[in-house]
Amino acid sequence: MSEVFNLEIISPEKTIMKSEVLQVSLPGFEGEMTILKDHISLITFLRPGIIEVEGNQTKEKFFAEGGTVEFKNNNLLILSSLILNLKDLRQDYTQKMIEQAKEDLSKSTFNDKEKYLLAYKIDTLEKLKV
Repeated sequence: MSEVFNLEIISPEKTIMKSEVLQVSLPGFEGEMTILKDHISLITFLRPGIIEVEGNQTKEKFFAEGGTVEFKNNNLLILSSLILNLKDLRQDYTQKMIEQAKEDLSKSTFNDKEKYLLAYKIDTLEKLKV
């Protein structure tokens, strides 16, 4: 019996990935979660972090700035305004995103939720630099 389900990752510009996969780990607001075939239906929000996708013979990682997730009938849909494959992410671009997020975090106009998201973004991007 097959243990795969359908995954589609979409940004405003294009479809990033459309594939059958074995599992997807993602950073939800409630914490890290892993989706497997026949997972209960859910709709949730992504916080900034790493999405790990495992196929039959492939593994890919993506940085997502945030977004939404919907899983229903073995179809996982991830929508994000910014999602980048880690293999394509350059160090200079990562550093630029960190600097911008730190600048934004220092502004007093952001509410606690926005500061929380910026802190996760900075933490995730700092770990990618190692």
